[in-house]
Amino acid sequence: MTKQWAQYQANLFLLAVSFFSRLPVTSYVIYTPSKMRRASQYFPLVGGLLALILVCCYQIFMMLFGILPAIILVMIASMLLTGALHEDGLADVCDGVWGGYSRERKLSIMKDSRIGTYGTCALVLMFLLKASVWWELANQEQLILGLFVAYPLSRALAISLVQDMAYVSNHVPSSGSKSEPLAKPMPAARLAFVIGSGAIAVFWLPISTVFSLLVGCLLFRFALKHWLNKHLGGYTGDALGTAQQLQELLIYLIILANLGRIG
Repeated sequence: MTKQWAQYQANLFLLAVSFFSRLPVTSYVIYTPSKMRRASQYFPLVGGLLALILVCCYQIFMMLFGILPAIILVMIASMLLTGALHEDGLADVCDGVWGGYSRERKLSIMKDSRIGTYGTCALVLMFLLKASVWWELANQEQLILGLFVAYPLSRALAISLVQDMAYVSNHVPSSGSKSEPLAKPMPAARLAFVIGSGAIAVFWLPISTVFSLLVGCLLFRFALKHWLNKHLGGYTGDALGTAQQLQELLIYLIILANLGRIG
């Protein structure tokens, strides 16, 4: 029974890795919509795995090229690891929300594979802000900790939106949305595991910074949920990607604002 349970959990973790990254997984991984739904509990741990890979890349690149080139190279590595999944969601949501007048039109624009002006502006500004914040964190020797905090926690906060929001699509039958299997709330115990595993690295921060993260992330989640409900009537896969990207940036900014109290 213990071996079967371990094999089942390993299958779920590898499903989560295949969902959230381009990392190769064994061909023996078994996919079903129900297994994919349960695999969502491991999304924050996948974020931790990605953070670990990026930290290793940063250390190597920094020794070879210096801080700024290392930061840009790590940003490139991050997108290669995830297939720019979350960045694509951010661009689609910005195009849809600001490019359409009705809810149906916004969802239709979000399904368009082409990127528009709003999406382009959102990505450029997001990359500039992330690079500048990483630069400041690196100069304070806090970038590594920031990555270990932000990558898992932002994914935990993003997937938590499934708990109390409705799933919406573009109303096209069998649209095959990648996030559709996730469109059911988790049991309380699984949600607690998601939040707990996403917040592990937070305990390396001082209590004042942890409190700031708690308040800031909860307030932002409330505001983002209201904004998405207003414009889309719920969440989509793109909306979850947007939530992840914005929460990640917010976490970096909160850590940066509290640097005077770190250490």
